Amino acid sequence: MKTNEGFSLLELLIVVAIILIIATIAIPSLLRSRQSANETSAVSNLRTLNTAQVSYSSSHSGVYGDITDLVSAGLMDSRFTGQVSGFGYTVTLAANALDYTASATAASTNAARYDYYSVPDYVIRYSVATSRAPAGLAGQPVR
Repeated sequence: MKTNEGFSLLELLIVVAIILIIATIAIPSLLRSRQSANETSAVSNLRTLNTAQVSYSSSHSGVYGDITDLVSAGLMDSRFTGQVSGFGYTVTLAANALDYTASATAASTNAARYDYYSVPDYVIRYSVATSRAPAGLAGQPVR
């Protein structure tokens, strides 16, 4: 007499259903964690840029530099000239002699939820665009 060993179709369907339930719980948490890590990195990179501007300004008679000036002065590395791979943000710097605006703009809404900027007061703020800042915090300092 033959005996059939193995799993029945019902058992396999139950296992697949359990895996799908676990995946629907875990995937959004993982995406949110990645977004949070990208946002933390963006704030950190703006702090680095602010520090480089302070150093550049103190050695160049109060004049702020653009990214190429900061890179050539050895205050920043060249990765800030474009989108950093795996970072999810593009850091831009618009500078003239006595003013600058540094921005970190998310590459996509999946990469990060918020955009950031900083001016010569060296405070990092959320974007002024209400769609790219937490509710009620557009233009406010990052806490």
